[in-house]
Amino acid sequence: MTILETQRTVLRQATHQDAPFIMELVNGPGWLRFIGDRNIHDLDAARAYIDARMISSYAQHGFGQSIVWEKETNRPIGLIGFIKRDTLDAPDIGYAMREGEQGKGYAFEVCDGLLQHGWTQLGFDKLYGYCLPENVASTNLLKKLGLTYLRDQDLHQSGEMCSLYVMHRP
Repeated sequence: MTILETQRTVLRQATHQDAPFIMELVNGPGWLRFIGDRNIHDLDAARAYIDARMISSYAQHGFGQSIVWEKETNRPIGLIGFIKRDTLDAPDIGYAMREGEQGKGYAFEVCDGLLQHGWTQLGFDKLYGYCLPENVASTNLLKKLGLTYLRDQDLHQSGEMCSLYVMHRP
């Protein structure tokens, strides 16, 4: 199911056919450094991740992480979506792009469209974004999208502090 379409991309719900891409993405150096090892090293684990993290979120909340599909090359290039966490009172926007697609404006293009979707279609009043303080690219993206720094917080109750950003409905 298509969530939204931008000039260069289509954002759609994940399916089991996305398992090879998910396995590649979550084992990339940027994901491992800034998000962490999800222990996904085969297609069965990737399909289980899709079920547990994406499909279940669509069913429970009506939103979740989605596959960014590049129109020109007809291939997946990223994972972007809303995530509802127990530690936050509103969803947060999360994103990860394939290493070779970073710095090309795709994450901003899709996140900007998704924020509008969150306000108008999903009825959000507030959204969060967060990243590790040393993740300069993500910090810059959150600011460019219009989110403002709120505080440092241990969002995963793991001892690791993240920079938390917030945005209210325009």
